[in-house]
This record gives sequence, C-alpha cells and structure tokens, in this order.
Amino acid sequence: MYFVEKTKGINKAKRFDYMLFIAVVLLTAIGLAAVYSATRKMPGNVNGNRMMLTQLAGLAVGMVCSFIFCWMDYKDLKSLGYVFYAGTIMLLIAVIFFGTGEDIGSRSWLRIGGISFQPSELAKIAFIIVTAIYFEKIKDNNYTKKDILKLIIYASIPMGFILGQKDFGTLIVFVVIIFSMIFVCGLPYKYLIAIGGLFLASLPILWFYVLNDKRKARIWVFLKPESDPMGSGYNVLKSKIAIGSGQLWGQGLTKGLQTQNMGVPVRESDFIFTVIGEELGFIGSIAVIILIFFILLKCLYIAANASDSYGMFLVTGVVGYFAFHTFENIGMTLGVLPVTGVPLPFVSHGATSMIANYMGIGLALSVSMRRHRTLFKDD
Repeated sequence: MYFVEKTKGINKAKRFDYMLFIAVVLLTAIGLAAVYSATRKMPGNVNGNRMMLTQLAGLAVGMVCSFIFCWMDYKDLKSLGYVFYAGTIMLLIAVIFFGTGEDIGSRSWLRIGGISFQPSELAKIAFIIVTAIYFEKIKDNNYTKKDILKLIIYASIPMGFILGQKDFGTLIVFVVIIFSMIFVCGLPYKYLIAIGGLFLASLPILWFYVLNDKRKARIWVFLKPESDPMGSGYNVLKSKIAIGSGQLWGQGLTKGLQTQNMGVPVRESDFIFTVIGEELGFIGSIAVIILIFFILLKCLYIAANASDSYGMFLVTGVVGYFAFHTFENIGMTLGVLPVTGVPLPFVSHGATSMIANYMGIGLALSVSMRRHRTLFKDD
C-alpha cells in the first residue's frame, strides 16, 4: 500500500525546482557572455548589437513561456498540445513556400514583419508534447497497433516537412526524441529493430537523392578534415586550433585570437563552444559541460519520479532533445562528429532556439512541481 502526498492545494513555490532553474540561468549567463564576445566584430554589414538584442529578446520571451508552462498543469497540455502541434505544422508548411536560409544550407527560417524565426525549433516542443500523449496510450494499452499507427502518423508529419527543408541536423533531433521515449516505454525490441532497419535501408536513398554535395563534403571532411583544409574542413580545423589555444584559463573574454579575427565562421551559434574554449579555456568549457550534465541529470530524476507516464515521457523527450544538441554541438567543434547546424542549448545565439529551450525546461518544472512524494510504503 502506498500513501502519497496530494499535489492539490500544495504551495507550488515550495515544489519549484530552484536548483534546476538556477543551473539553467547560470548556463544562460555564460552563453550571453560568449555571444556578446562572438558578435563584437561581425563580417560585412552584420550588426552585432542587433544580434545581441535579439538574443536577449528570445531569453525574455523564453522565460515567460517557461513560467507559463511551469505553472500550468502539464496534463492540460494534452488538449492544448494538439493546437500547438497544428500551429507548428502550418508554420513548417509556410517555410516550404516562403522560407529563407538556403544560402546558409537549409531553408528553415520565416520572416514576418521584420522578424526572422525558425519554426522547426518550436516544432520540437510540440512534437514532444504530442508524441508523449501517444506513448502514454501505448504503454497503458499494452502496445496496441492502433496507438502505434497514430504515433507513426503524428511523428512523420513534422519530420517529413523538415526533411523537405533539408535541415538534417534538426531531423536527427526528432529521431533521438522518439528513440529516447521508445527506450523508456519499454516497447518490444522487434519495434526497435524494425525502426533501425528502416533507417539503415534509407541511408543509400538519403546519400544519392537527398544529400547535396555540400553535406556529402561535410561527412567526408568529418572522416578526414585535412583533406580540404581551405574548404569544408576549414571550420573544424580552425575550431580545434582555437579550443587548443585556450589552454587552462583561456585568453580572456573578447580576446580570442581566432574568434575575434574572423578565424572561426558561425562562431555565435554553431561554433559557440569554440569561443568558450578559446576565451574561457578548459575551466570555462568544463563549467559549461558540468552545468548541462547537471540539468540533464535533474531532468532524468524528474522523469523517473513523475506522477504518471505522460509526465515521464514529456521530460524524457526534453532530455533527449537537450542531450543530442549538447553532444552534437560540442562534438562537431572538437572534430569528433560531423558538422551540423545544431545549437548548444541555452548558449548558442538564436532567439527561437532559446525560446524552445526554456519551453522544455518549463515542461520539466511543471512535471516536477506536480509529482507525488511517497510518504509510506507497505509491502
């Protein structure tokens, strides 16, 4: 027999996970410092001050969204989540017809009234909310084929549109989110093997008919960056040089030789960890990694102690989202993973990404505030 503390009527402020939120704020502060340094000297007519202002605006909106999600009962998102999901799908469709960004690799941005944003970032949160609903049904209904079919349909729609945008880094994020939920759900291994087999079977199609020459070059350069040091391998080689030159304490904020002299392209977003490595050194880099791992572990604890399977799947999706972004972004700056446009959570420049990150934390905080605490157990 279990006796559990009821969540109704409990002061939510006492249930708020202050340690998790403080860790997120500290990580964001380091990110703002790195973005400020990276945007001081921008090439061409790019306005570094404007980029910093958009980052602060994204942070402000993200915090508001985080507190809204946090104070809402996450169970209410079961109905509101479909509206959010439908809205992001409409935005992804709009990207296909009116999107921009092809000059930097993928057509993923919309521009409305002078404001550019990336709908696929918001779609990650909508995707987590809706797929968690169906994973809960699958788990509670003992893996019915009907629920699994619905999950496949709802998951395939945004992934199909993102594939059409040729944003393969974001597409992999969606795949990781799904696999993290499958692992927690405990689906029979035959489903995992089937999904893995479909993915392997699709690789030749992706290579010959989907990937363009630029992305193929990135994969080859990942295997041997020295093969094209002035082309596709330039970013990675410069990044490794910059991080290595930071040594223990770094060269000082705004004083990095490579990052302040245009040596590292896209340093404000894709290669933001390079700025941290060169200017804040090993100590600063380890601080960022420790904070991210603390956030991930905190979220895993919340997922493991959620009051229901829906809350568990919600936070598991957030963990998969943050974890892949972290490993891929840091890995590509170190040359151990292929280069993609995946940002470092709470650190890289990108207002839409910052908003989505804080939405994810809001989901985790909402589940944490409403989890049951076991007071007594009688076997």
